[in-house]
Amino acid sequence: MRQAEQADVRIAAGDVQPLTGVPMVLKDNMITRGVRTTCSSRMLENFVPPYDATVTNRLYEQGAVLVGKGNLDEFAMGSSNENSAFHPTHNPWALDRVPGGSSGGPAAAVAADECMFALGSDTGGSIRQPASLCGIVGMKPTYGLVSRFGLVAFASSLDQIGPLTNAIAGNDPNDSTSLSVDMPTIRRRSEDLKGLRIGVPVEYFGEGLEAGVEGAVREAIDVMRSLGAEVEETSLPSTRHALAVYYIIAPSEASANLARYDGVKYGFSVQDADGVWDALEKTRQFGFRARGEAAHNAGDLRTVGGVLRRVLRAGAAREDADPARVRAGVHAV
Repeated sequence: MRQAEQADVRIAAGDVQPLTGVPMVLKDNMITRGVRTTCSSRMLENFVPPYDATVTNRLYEQGAVLVGKGNLDEFAMGSSNENSAFHPTHNPWALDRVPGGSSGGPAAAVAADECMFALGSDTGGSIRQPASLCGIVGMKPTYGLVSRFGLVAFASSLDQIGPLTNAIAGNDPNDSTSLSVDMPTIRRRSEDLKGLRIGVPVEYFGEGLEAGVEGAVREAIDVMRSLGAEVEETSLPSTRHALAVYYIIAPSEASANLARYDGVKYGFSVQDADGVWDALEKTRQFGFRARGEAAHNAGDLRTVGGVLRRVLRAGAAREDADPARVRAGVHAV
């Protein structure tokens, strides 16, 4: 409310930024000063950061108003938004269906008109897949265009925050992986696409692509060509190795990144333990659990560890290859 009131004052004074008063949702793995950042995990259930992520700051500078944090699969490991320590998120178009993941909360919030835009993070489809399932637009930008400073890491060499506005791109001295290049400006083209070159990888039209999806994509290509764009077939032969490589990189880097959550510096910590090693073991055992104690007793594998095990198995198998709140999709701030 404070941000909204400040926006009203600026609008009345004529001091308007591009996003002044525009409501936004941030995925709950992006650091927000004074607002809980949980990663939908019991491990960080009560963690209140002392600083903002770079993307958070840049959006505030443009006048955006944070209305809530978006639910996700625990530590962004999942593709359905069912693996949250708090509640699953439902698809606002059909509450008996999932919104996709891991950025399912932000995607559902946009689809349900809870906000004008949201930010998610994408490691291996975590923006693009829920955007598709919720009927909205989402994209993963080129790695390094958007700062990851303040994004809780899953797989550092794959993670990237998705820009649903052009206010977040740009070099950041706090992130050594951010690119120091001129940011291209995308302007609305009201008449034609002359001068725009579009490459269409032939490998993307292979086995497993549904006919309806292929038809829609090819229709969009024809429209762009009719508007003057130069469309060329191209080849990315390494595509066939992408999934196998992802299933090696992502779990390996996740294991390293999650090692910091030991209950010593911050986050969930088991107090009733017999010595240091027992405390560490129990903290990680009970902290990394998407369903809490009941799930653990029931042998539920929907935990970070369970996700990693399933990811590794899947990688081996695929080597060749009321919705006013959207059912817990957004945590109010």
